[in-house]
Amino acid sequence: MNRTKGDEEEYWNSSKFKAFTFDDEDDELSQLKESKRAVNSLRDFVDDDDDDDLERVSWTGEPVGSISWSIKETAGNSGSTPEGREQLKGRNSFYTQLPKPTSTYSLSSFFKGRTRLGSFQSLSDALSDTPAKSYAPELGRPKGEYRDYSNDWSPSDTVRRLRRGKVCSLERFRSLQDKLQLLEEAVSMHDGNVITAVLIFLKRTLSKEILFRELEVRQVALRHLIHFLKEIGDQKLLLDLFRFLDRTEELALTHYREHLNIQDPEKRKEFLKTCIGLPFSAEDSAHIQDHYTLLERQIIIEVNDRHLESAGQTEIFRKHPRKASILNMPLVTTLFYACFYHYTESEGTFSSPINLKKTFKIPDKQYVLTALAARAKLRAWNDVDALFTTKNWLGYTKKRAPIGFHRVVEILHKNSAPVQILQDYVNLVEDVDTKLNLATKLKCHDVVIDTCRDLRDRQQLLAYRSKVDKGSVEEEKIDAVLSSSQIRWKN
Repeated sequence: MNRTKGDEEEYWNSSKFKAFTFDDEDDELSQLKESKRAVNSLRDFVDDDDDDDLERVSWTGEPVGSISWSIKETAGNSGSTPEGREQLKGRNSFYTQLPKPTSTYSLSSFFKGRTRLGSFQSLSDALSDTPAKSYAPELGRPKGEYRDYSNDWSPSDTVRRLRRGKVCSLERFRSLQDKLQLLEEAVSMHDGNVITAVLIFLKRTLSKEILFRELEVRQVALRHLIHFLKEIGDQKLLLDLFRFLDRTEELALTHYREHLNIQDPEKRKEFLKTCIGLPFSAEDSAHIQDHYTLLERQIIIEVNDRHLESAGQTEIFRKHPRKASILNMPLVTTLFYACFYHYTESEGTFSSPINLKKTFKIPDKQYVLTALAARAKLRAWNDVDALFTTKNWLGYTKKRAPIGFHRVVEILHKNSAPVQILQDYVNLVEDVDTKLNLATKLKCHDVVIDTCRDLRDRQQLLAYRSKVDKGSVEEEKIDAVLSSSQIRWKN
């Protein structure tokens, strides 16, 4: 039902609600009309239901939901009396003071005269259903709520929000000055996560030259970037950074780490060869050289042993097949492998344990410990005995263990050595208390009896007598020692 402007003026001037005037001083209803007109302009953005095509009219014959109907309803309910005007003023005052209520009415239903449940009611009825004071529905959020979307945050505010875990965009910081100010604010917060987040943004939006130049004078941020690049494995950018900073040793180490990504042994060997001439420290240069030499030896040993194993003519490979390749193994593992499969080879071969010991300057303790573990695993007790037997210039033999005989006993016991062999090496332990503890633990009865006799400790020998089997040879030996008149017991 459309009216012309003249019809509208005639309708309102002939209205029965004579208390209303439209003077400029009384703009309450004009404000309300402006609000309704603004809301009606939003109809294009609100989804209409299927039944919106039907025209609904009130008891007076006017379309439900029209501006004239809504204003008439509101004026009829609240503007016809002075009390109604006061109530209307109260609503307008509360409009900016109270937050948006939780309502069951949609925005379109307020001005179409329909609730979500499908019933029809006036605007004034809808507003009066709120549990608190009546006030007009809020048509928009406060401007502050849109600051995340309009990017109004300053660098300090952005950093504080990042520190609290809030999501905010850094794209608004486009100038170099703003980006550096953002970085300085992040560093001043002393929060590594925030600094890293800002550095990721700078890494993406700045050229390498500018980024490196600015970070060179900001050491805290520089250390965070270096750590971040190492964590994500960006070796290329890390090399460029070290090259720009003239950190030659770190540049060489970073280049050396790239060998970990090379799986082919031959290609890795060639890569390590290129690392030998890099500006490492003296100690690191020796390690790089040893790494290259070790891999070169491992490739030769692997090819040879694979052939021997497939031929099946070598006894050691038939009894103990290899479980894994020797390639890229540490030096100690390679030495154990050589002691296990190539222990008797001459020093001139690459797989000889003695050759490995001299080439890589392996200490005596490490060599003896590794060789003992390998030969004891094979139960080659003669090799174990020869490992600790030395001769002096007069030709006398003596057993010597650079790792200590208590370690020798533990390794032999772990590899299930016979009791007689264990007793021989327990007797070689110099510390008496350690010897007694090991002998008692490993049930080396003769060692315990002889040690107690040498110590003239009758009480300890009596206590140990209760631990041996009744009627055993050990019990008879203890009784013979206790009854001996040639021993002067100290207790």
